[in-house]
Amino acid sequence: MNDLPGGHFLLGRPEPGAVTIREALDPELLQIERLAKSFVQREILPVMDRLENQEQGLAQDLLRRAAALGLAGTEVPSAYGGLDLPKLASLLVAESLGPAGGFAVTFGAHQSIGALPLVYFGSEQQRQKYLPRLVSAEWVAAYALTEPESGSDAQAARAQATLQEDGSFLLSGTKMWISNAGFADLFTVFAQVPTAQGPRLSAFLVERSWPGVSTGPEEHKLGIRSSSTRRLILDAVPVPADHLLGQVGQGAKIAFNILNVGRYKLAAGALGATKVALSQAAGYALQRQQFGRPIGRFGLIQEKLAQIATRLFAVESALYRLVGAIDARIVAGVPPIAATEEYAVECSALKVLGSELLDFAVDENLQIHGGYGYSADLPVERAYRDSRINRIFEGTNEINRLLIPGLLLRRAERGTLPLLPALREAQAKLLEPPRPVQDPLGAAAQTIDSIKGLTLLLAGKALQRFGDQLEERQEVLARLADLCMAAYAADAALLRTERLGRPESAVAMTRIYAAEAAAQAGAVAGELAPVLAEGDEARLLQRAGQRLQPLLDLTALRRRVALEVLDRGGPLGFGS
Repeated sequence: MNDLPGGHFLLGRPEPGAVTIREALDPELLQIERLAKSFVQREILPVMDRLENQEQGLAQDLLRRAAALGLAGTEVPSAYGGLDLPKLASLLVAESLGPAGGFAVTFGAHQSIGALPLVYFGSEQQRQKYLPRLVSAEWVAAYALTEPESGSDAQAARAQATLQEDGSFLLSGTKMWISNAGFADLFTVFAQVPTAQGPRLSAFLVERSWPGVSTGPEEHKLGIRSSSTRRLILDAVPVPADHLLGQVGQGAKIAFNILNVGRYKLAAGALGATKVALSQAAGYALQRQQFGRPIGRFGLIQEKLAQIATRLFAVESALYRLVGAIDARIVAGVPPIAATEEYAVECSALKVLGSELLDFAVDENLQIHGGYGYSADLPVERAYRDSRINRIFEGTNEINRLLIPGLLLRRAERGTLPLLPALREAQAKLLEPPRPVQDPLGAAAQTIDSIKGLTLLLAGKALQRFGDQLEERQEVLARLADLCMAAYAADAALLRTERLGRPESAVAMTRIYAAEAAAQAGAVAGELAPVLAEGDEARLLQRAGQRLQPLLDLTALRRRVALEVLDRGGPLGFGS
């Protein structure tokens, strides 16, 4: 398998066989998924009320039970008690845990962002000391980056670790919104180390039992109430020299690379929760009778079901394509952190796509349930509350939208992404009249290529118009990010549909998603045209966007998808 390098999705399309799709996963990996799903059904969902009330010791006990099944060690080398499986295994676990709400946060904060800094950046001594305890969940991990005055701007952290004469550090500061803080035994803490060259953000392994370590009370939250969220208070905590993680000044590298992993896993959890929301919505739409028939037979309800299913198909396609590409690089000998960093653009894209998909799905699920959905007697209400945090976690969606075009343009400046030659070619193609294509999937491919071309054209015009000041035009960058995300997800849906052998419903969803992406691209072009150009040139940009939109009977396509969703009682899978 040889997918394109990171960011190159705007410049071309690999062969369908070069990308990972969910339906072609190794059966051994799917055993991990079955194990994780069974654990959630048997152990987590029956005690959600007790978890929501934060029954003392329950979350830790459940973590240990998950660990006993191997779920906490999928990414840890076997030398430290882990399973050392591909990233796709951890993706399946994260997706399976998605419906578990706050417990999914507890698990992810421990197994992912809590333990992985140690896996990737820890010394041999540090790994031997802590990883076996984390794999078994004898100890619980937490990740402490955010501060009261330092959120999206993580490098502005004020916590300080002062170097002492004996080589140790004295750590002081306050961290905020720390998941698992109520019972974590080991914290990865980020703090500034004063040096002659100025403060250097660094990471430290801090044990709960050390003097000067304490936590505030539990935060009263809108959602994910079953997870522990507290302030971590560090009052002149003595940190031995051998508990510096990596080197002084490596804090940003550690933090941002771990966040890349957290982003695609967040998308996986959102995917799992979306599948449950769609199943609930479809089941209720068949059960609820109004005006003498099930509400699932009404066009507006079918439209909602089809929209969830279509976005779910595209985001799932993109997510498995992304993590499969990371795994392929690791197999080829690229270190896991470097392999993930290569796809940092796509990690940010999936974080936004996944979190916004779930918000859309739980909102429409509640709407389909009507007043019953608003009642706390049904799980629909909890899912609605739990979803909202995902657009804030792992870097806000606004920050991730700025990262996507920013990373692409920096790679173009370094010469690792040939955007400028592609831009000139895209401009010429957009001026040509579209050639007629009879094959529906071929027409969708043509639409997606036009979206990519328009994205490149608008990005080039933005650079030409604003130059070094482009980073201050956040509204422009966010619109470009939306086009990049739509192009990547649409492309992934197309490749998956081709590889599956063109099932009718997959073709329908690919066509719908591509058409909706084209409509979005046309709207963005219309909005940005007068910002990036004047006169005839602005009108040319506007017309380029308008010409993207295919003439499709979207209502008929959506009804076809919705009827299959109702028939299956949930998401449209294409496995055996």
